[in-house]
Amino acid sequence: MTDGSAIRKLTVDRLQIEIYENREALGQAAGRAVAARIQDLLGQQAHVRMIFAAAPSQNELLDQLVRDWTIDWSRVTAFHMDEYIGLPADAPQSFSRFLRERLFDRVNFRDVHTIDPSNDRRRECDRYGGLLREAPIDIVCLGIGENGHLAFNDPPVADFRDPASVKVVELDEVCRRQQVNDGCFARLQEVPTHAITLTIPTLLSASHLFCVVPGPSKRQAVTATLQDPIGAACPSTILRTHPDCTLYVDRDAFGEP
Repeated sequence: MTDGSAIRKLTVDRLQIEIYENREALGQAAGRAVAARIQDLLGQQAHVRMIFAAAPSQNELLDQLVRDWTIDWSRVTAFHMDEYIGLPADAPQSFSRFLRERLFDRVNFRDVHTIDPSNDRRRECDRYGGLLREAPIDIVCLGIGENGHLAFNDPPVADFRDPASVKVVELDEVCRRQQVNDGCFARLQEVPTHAITLTIPTLLSASHLFCVVPGPSKRQAVTATLQDPIGAACPSTILRTHPDCTLYVDRDAFGEP
């Protein structure tokens, strides 16, 4: 199909899955759905609070959102979900820089709150967690890592009942190698070993989740997300328990529908 429509839709437990021909169609469809949800919420409340992922997998979604002139961004507060520790403030691999260039500096948000890894780690987790807890989170736009991680909650540190809102984590090798595969770093040795991340309960506390996962490198993770037992061995399996989460994949990520 060439009209951008999903070529298949299905449900696994509570998780809704939409499959598209390619990542461009996937990103545009997800962007339209996010925009519609923002508009719906702004018809009911004064402001919307959103969390965004920073990864190449999100490019098409973010481009679609920037192009949508119907969104009143002046009533939207933005957060992001993770940040490396140890990179220079102006490093091109910084997740806050990625989102500033792709989204935060391109539309007129009400507020943008970014993680500052140069602060004392514990104090920064407390500061950012406090901002997140000031009011409910309405929407999260996220992806899934090659090891099934959500944000930087890799299998060794993922905790579905984590008492923290934000925490410092050590990144496992599969996660770090993905950053090389994505072209963000030239060598594994250049990828930081630690990061600050929102925890899984924080992400799942949002009312609406839009999960965008394109490309052949994610096929194993998508299969595990849909077929493995729900558990921290594949953190993304927890998405199957959320009351309103849609997973957007393309043929390359899902396989033949």
